[in-house]
Amino acid sequence: MRLLTYAQAMREAFAQLLASDSRVFVIGQGVWSPWYAGTSLKDLDKEFGRGRIIDSPVSENATTAAAIGAAMAGMRPIVFHPRMDFMLLAVDAIVNQAANWSYIFAGQVQVPVVIRASINRGGEQGAQHSQALQALFMHVPGLKVVMPATAFDAKGLLVAAVRDGNPVMYIDDRWLYDEASDVPEEIYEVPIGQAAVPRAGSDVSIVATSYMVAQAIAASKELERRGVDAEVIDLRSISPWDQDSVLCSVRKTGCLVVADAAWKTCGVAAEIAASVAELAFDDLHAPIIRVCLPDAPAPSSVPLERAYYKGAKDIVQAVERVLEQKEKAWPIGSRSLIQKRTTAD
Repeated sequence: MRLLTYAQAMREAFAQLLASDSRVFVIGQGVWSPWYAGTSLKDLDKEFGRGRIIDSPVSENATTAAAIGAAMAGMRPIVFHPRMDFMLLAVDAIVNQAANWSYIFAGQVQVPVVIRASINRGGEQGAQHSQALQALFMHVPGLKVVMPATAFDAKGLLVAAVRDGNPVMYIDDRWLYDEASDVPEEIYEVPIGQAAVPRAGSDVSIVATSYMVAQAIAASKELERRGVDAEVIDLRSISPWDQDSVLCSVRKTGCLVVADAAWKTCGVAAEIAASVAELAFDDLHAPIIRVCLPDAPAPSSVPLERAYYKGAKDIVQAVERVLEQKEKAWPIGSRSLIQKRTTAD
């Protein structure tokens, strides 16, 4: 084990995949430039040649479609979109083509393409350069979606995505690039669809994605100082997502806060909350609270960004609200409702 940053761990995964499998190649805008990818692709073109690290024209749809065709022909391409916002130009190729071909051909065709989408938020970049659009792709059957929150998972999930055999969207967040954790030197996989529990607890469950995982862990430390034992669940994958781990945690704590650094309406947090309400209603002791971005485009000024983006403080406040409701013995579970009706009759 060594301490690597998130970006360094991605770079190591790329290098080991390229070295171990001749079918792997990388294509996308700015793959030769640290301005686009930070250190996550640094000097890969020098190490493996520009025939396998292909800097593409500014044509998201054509580049993605070409990679999908290569995947169907037996290659293992990784498409790099340095800004998730502009990946919307490739939605036809991703949603209509990559996600459907295997189903349409009754499993006789595989589409083992990895679509790497980077979220760029903050820095006064504004509405068209700061969007986190993971919920759109979580909605699509046939497409897997992963969102690593640590350097360990950044490497392991990239390897798993390339080896999976299905189209996988790999979403990284530039706010995580300098975060460091222990990463093994050897190549390894992190199972897609399996959550992690970086902190166990008994009072409240905090389910988080990507950048918000670090914020949830910071919040749990502050809550501990206030006498609250919070459990933090890092989803790691949002399609499929680890329903069993979330439900198990909620059945233990009776309280749930979901944190996702994207818009609130119809988002990842909404899906988690709805599923828990559907499958573990009797176990809830308080209303579920979502910590998400407001339903507004990202602002273009630092003061407004401070108000717009959420962090540990917002999670702490959400937990305190949930626990206040729990103390009031909010009658949420159907058992409580049945008991009330029986008493009334």
